[in-house]
Amino acid sequence: MSTTNPLLMLNNGVQMPALGLGVYQSAPEQTVAAVQAAIAVGYRLFDTAAAYGNEREVGEGIRASGADRSEVFVTTKLWISDYGYDGALKGFDGSLRRLGLDYVDLYLLHWPMPSDFEKTVGAYRAAEKLLSEGRTRAIGVCNHSPQHLDTLIDRTGIVPALNQVELHPYFSQPDVRRHDAELGVVTQAWSPLGGVYVYQPNDPDEVKNVLHDQVVVSIAERHSKTPAQVVIRWELEHGLAVIPKSVDPSRIAENFGVFDFALAADEIAAIDALDTGVRGGPDPTVVDASRFPFAIDNA
Repeated sequence: MSTTNPLLMLNNGVQMPALGLGVYQSAPEQTVAAVQAAIAVGYRLFDTAAAYGNEREVGEGIRASGADRSEVFVTTKLWISDYGYDGALKGFDGSLRRLGLDYVDLYLLHWPMPSDFEKTVGAYRAAEKLLSEGRTRAIGVCNHSPQHLDTLIDRTGIVPALNQVELHPYFSQPDVRRHDAELGVVTQAWSPLGGVYVYQPNDPDEVKNVLHDQVVVSIAERHSKTPAQVVIRWELEHGLAVIPKSVDPSRIAENFGVFDFALAADEIAAIDALDTGVRGGPDPTVVDASRFPFAIDNA
């Protein structure tokens, strides 16, 4: 059992904290304080994106905390409106300017675009250039299926360091995790507590909340932990990177309090068995600019 936030080794030798703070849907006016609160309790990984509208505040929070830049791992993502080689370079410059940083630790493509995969390939080639120049320490992707990954690698020759995907007990993506592992790619969970099922339910009349699932609740009671802590611990036990989101200082601290207990094999198996195979978020096979038509202002 690890009693501190474990470091995961990316395939290029860069180390990354396993547990970090996500800021998806965190209002800009709340993000600075959330980042400061997270650093105060031990977080050193922060995951933002051009599309989240809070890169600037993530950078401000890091600087205001007084933490040394070298001790903080910052991830941001390129939005699909900036895909293509030249667009990606401009998009990166915009992100770096908003963050107020000299480099990022991990730069990700936010989605595959199967309907225009040439632009996805072009964007990834631009990310390779940024990596070679030291402007990002590692590059990767989000929401890539095994087929998407294989095609990207075949076209570019560079294996992503990380694949960030929707992953929680109700949609645990065993095939994606297995394929990522075979390639040496770290799998990172977005919506790790299953919030996408709650806030964007497929059926508003039948909302499923994994934190209310009796299997998870019973395990939490057994360990005198919260359901959220149990789910995060389950993901860490599987060797995943995890980025729960919150702007509530008490919840931020709670989500980090997962390094003083371990789950038994039968408990892990019981949570594994909750998988429904049904995603809560967008289907990556149909994501394109028509589904998400907004563009990033990189001026």
